[in-house]
Amino acid sequence: MDTKNKLPLDRVYHWETARAGDVYMTQPMGGDTVIDFTWRRAVGEARRMASYLKSLNLPEKSRIGIVSKNCAHWILSDWAIWMAGHVSVPLYPTLNAETVRYVLEHSGCEVLFVGKLDDWDSMKAGVPDGVHCLSYPLSPPNDFKTWDDIVAKYPPMKENVESDPHELATIVYTSGSTGRPKGVMLSFENLGYASIGGTEALDITANERMLSYLPLSHVFERFVVELGSMYRGFHLYFAESLDTFVEDLKRAQPTLFLAVPRIWTKFQHGVFQKMPQEKLARLLRIPLLNRIVKRKILTNLGLQHVKFAGSGSAPLSHDILEWYRGLGLELLEGYGMSENFAYSHMTKPGRARTGYVGEPLPGVDVRISEEGEVQVKSPATMMGYYRDDEKTRETFTEDGYLRTGDKGEIDELGRLRLTGRIKEMFKTSKGKYVAPAPIENRLMSHPDIEMVCVSGANHPQPHCLVMLSEEAQRKTADEAFRKELEQSFKTLLSEVNGAVDPHEQLKFMAVVRDGWSIENDFLTPTLKLKRNVVEDAYKEMADHWYNEKQAVIWQ
Repeated sequence: MDTKNKLPLDRVYHWETARAGDVYMTQPMGGDTVIDFTWRRAVGEARRMASYLKSLNLPEKSRIGIVSKNCAHWILSDWAIWMAGHVSVPLYPTLNAETVRYVLEHSGCEVLFVGKLDDWDSMKAGVPDGVHCLSYPLSPPNDFKTWDDIVAKYPPMKENVESDPHELATIVYTSGSTGRPKGVMLSFENLGYASIGGTEALDITANERMLSYLPLSHVFERFVVELGSMYRGFHLYFAESLDTFVEDLKRAQPTLFLAVPRIWTKFQHGVFQKMPQEKLARLLRIPLLNRIVKRKILTNLGLQHVKFAGSGSAPLSHDILEWYRGLGLELLEGYGMSENFAYSHMTKPGRARTGYVGEPLPGVDVRISEEGEVQVKSPATMMGYYRDDEKTRETFTEDGYLRTGDKGEIDELGRLRLTGRIKEMFKTSKGKYVAPAPIENRLMSHPDIEMVCVSGANHPQPHCLVMLSEEAQRKTADEAFRKELEQSFKTLLSEVNGAVDPHEQLKFMAVVRDGWSIENDFLTPTLKLKRNVVEDAYKEMADHWYNEKQAVIWQ
């Protein structure tokens, strides 16, 4: 890699002079207060914090943690850590104390930035006594040294630190859908290569606007939002809270927008609450009204200026994908992992194919193994897992390809279709293998279903567990609505079973009362289903449900 002006800090130093007075980040501070960070101010504060970190005389390449919801200081901390010659370790702001302790101890963190958090009281017991904590202006009450006091006291680091492209830049702990999270080691070259390839593939410019609200501790947001803005110099806005999300979106008026499938589903449900799906479909068929209605929907969502919208982290229902594209929103799917900094595949504008996650990004080599596994290799591929040589060896083939664990197929234009997880496939008592993901995608087309889990290992036929949308849950108290919903579920089951192989046909649908959330450990911090947790929670009821011989069962 030609490193001239290609590594993350090089880009930061470039904008510090090239666009010194331009606003880089807009941060709501509560109420009506909003702070704008110019490039000069942003880099200046990072340089001052780097001076402070250097004053601590930590060993070279010490690990420094960041636990915070998204905010301007999260990104400034990342820069300061690199400027001081250390390694950043992001932690999800929703972790429990046990996992906080595991990550901090496993990585050997010496310092921890404690930022904007909703439930610090339940997390702080996990911070080992020897860890030196620092706070942000938006941090919960604490007695730590504050960001503002430090940058007021310490002079800016004068030199522009040059990074070695092969040096460790960050350790990203996977969200851990099964077992302990693993520490993915990413180098400056990994970050730089992905950032250049991704922004060039979408022709992203300095004139874009993005709202940052998905966790920066996840590679998807960090790749596109933090690193994307560092490489192209565009304007970042931050969301204040869930309650102010609509106002935050309107302030940002984003031209690029990222969301995970659950958010796209919620947006659609919100539209259908205001206007029934059938009525909306009728209006969209009227030529004179078509354009006005589409524009109004996108404007109400705050997405009227979006030229590209992205969905990632999990598959999005084909019906929902087509619905958004029908509104004129260029909704692109992407595919990647923590292990390659989310840099693998992306749908190209005008080349989308329903059910496919796109084509390889520049420099990505992909193949399908004899077992049907997707295997990828690129300069964005991780260095390995921190302090786990055995797991690192298991994850790579002998010739250096990353084993993704996903099954897939490639079409004639090089577009990748994912057909399930190798480890998620289960065997029925008839000895037949079932891949749950494609069946779940079909079920997610129903507007009242928010989440679904297809299961059934060691049973004659699979079944599905369904969590309703919030609106549908409220309305089930109405007996007429419940009967109507049950009939629509029976129709859905019939349609799905008619489209899959006989051994994949669902015996029944169980509608669960529980909410699946991060808090009750059913979801990872990135809203992915913890399949093993969900299956274990209903395991004892499954035998009884099979014996009921009903198509739809209400828990």
